[in-house]
Amino acid sequence: MIIFLKNNCENNELEKLKNTIKSMNLKFKLYNHGERNIIELIGEDRYFSKERFETFTCVEKVVKILKPYYLVSKEYKNETIIKFNDFEIKNNNFTIIAGPCSIEDRDMTFEIAHFLKENGIKIMRGGAFKPRTSPYSFQGNGMKALEYLKEASEKYNLLTVSEAVGIDVLKEIKNYVDIVQVGSRNSQNFELLKNLGSINKPVLLKRGFMNTIEEFLQSAEYIALRGNKNIILCERGIRTFENQTRNTLDISAFPLIKLNSNLPIISDPSHAAGRRDIIPTLAKASMASGANGIIVEIHPNPEKALSDGKQSLNFKEFQSMVKELINLSSALNIKIN
Repeated sequence: MIIFLKNNCENNELEKLKNTIKSMNLKFKLYNHGERNIIELIGEDRYFSKERFETFTCVEKVVKILKPYYLVSKEYKNETIIKFNDFEIKNNNFTIIAGPCSIEDRDMTFEIAHFLKENGIKIMRGGAFKPRTSPYSFQGNGMKALEYLKEASEKYNLLTVSEAVGIDVLKEIKNYVDIVQVGSRNSQNFELLKNLGSINKPVLLKRGFMNTIEEFLQSAEYIALRGNKNIILCERGIRTFENQTRNTLDISAFPLIKLNSNLPIISDPSHAAGRRDIIPTLAKASMASGANGIIVEIHPNPEKALSDGKQSLNFKEFQSMVKELINLSSALNIKIN
């Protein structure tokens, strides 16, 4: 961390600043840099807020040199591999996760689980608690949906992922699913993130629709800091001025995450697009950009879906997309899970 001092910095104010730095068990060096003085902090200053120093009247600005996240960074380790019984989510692998937006009833759940099993898909997604923008929208079937999802996964030997929308829900949902999802609206629910740090299950963390890459990784750091480093990042589109899609899929997020973080990252083209016709194209673009997989919404009859039918692929469309991804994976020398 570098502290730039004002030209008119008085000695008594400078001494107060020095004493504060010493009280934090940090060392420092004072340099004359042209017409101004700067202080270089020496030590592990990563977890100290720069605002702590900006309150001093003699300080002009503070610049952090180290990234505000460490455990999920490349500095900490090169790659985090999420391991399951028969496959891994990692670099050069592409994992396909699919299922309905909402678990509507038992028959539909079993129909989709059977379809996924027949098509070699190993992870089924399904919403039980649905945080919606409108309070009048379908909110999910709650615990009954989780029971259907668990029953279907056991019959067809599938892994499952569903969203925890709060700490109370987390206490229940972790007993039903293999991967706990954090949705975009909860990506900065820091108390929930802290609690996710203490569970013994992978966490699928979606990017907040107004979050920068740095804010996204700091949310992941909240989870890792409490001990759970099995985190799967998910780019699901951010809010822009474009109105032909639900959100804008940030393709640049995949290479940027690879440069800055050790965590795997997957793509959610369904929520980015909000329309099924361009989902396969976004899925292929995600693979080509370095994503470690996709999570997509499917439904046996999207026109009758209780939520997100417009962005759900039917079975035939999903199979066609998977074939296209297989062809692309061969060219990129990537293994599809």
